[in-house]
Amino acid sequence: MINNKKVVVIMPAYNAEKTLKQTYDEIYKDFVDEVILVDDNSQDNTKLVSKELNIKTIVHKENKGYGGNQKSCYKAALKSGADIVVMLHPDYQYTPKLIPAIVCMMAFEQYDAVLASRMLGNSALKGGMPFYKFVANKFLTGFENLLTGEKLSEYHTGFRGFTRKVLENLPLADCDDDFIFDNEMIALLFYNNYKIGELSCPTKYFKEASSINFARSCKYGFGVLGVSLLYRLAKMGLKSKIFKPNAAKLDLSADVEYYFQ
Repeated sequence: MINNKKVVVIMPAYNAEKTLKQTYDEIYKDFVDEVILVDDNSQDNTKLVSKELNIKTIVHKENKGYGGNQKSCYKAALKSGADIVVMLHPDYQYTPKLIPAIVCMMAFEQYDAVLASRMLGNSALKGGMPFYKFVANKFLTGFENLLTGEKLSEYHTGFRGFTRKVLENLPLADCDDDFIFDNEMIALLFYNNYKIGELSCPTKYFKEASSINFARSCKYGFGVLGVSLLYRLAKMGLKSKIFKPNAAKLDLSADVEYYFQ
């Protein structure tokens, strides 16, 4: 525990057998009380590697999508008593060595959520980010900052942390089950006046690291534009989708079924 806060790392996994061990081995266990992996019906041996590493693991019987996977991760973390939850992709694209920094920014109650930005420090291109993704990231981030009135350096990182208060109160159940889930979470954080911190994070692009293709990247980009517009309309009084008083929160009443623990 850090400052009497239980820290749980969640790992939404899909076909991560080649990189899971390397990622897990670099987690500072002194800062982390528990690691939970959710395997989204991988087509490789991800769950077997997870078992060998003795990670508490949930296995979806059918693929629920990236957002659906995260919902399972957050439910499991909250039910385990987490005060701080850090999402770490098991594909080794982000360094686990920054977990202590992310945790401390929340454990001492300076921020409600923390994003590890690849755009701070000019590490994205150096780490191998494709140029078209770099340009798209910059454009979308600028568009989102314009409509939200905020000044984040990046909205699209997959390495992020949240306090229990955030995960209990945001209407995550009504968020999308695909990749746009990440973007909806940030929009909801701003909409509900939570404080978001950022820190610089190097990234690595290589063959085994997960990455969505060009077509899905385009779909995600249009989704980002849509979320930003809905956010601005909601701020003007036109409620819709997740930006409404009765949007659904995560249901923690059901038991979590672990594949092994």
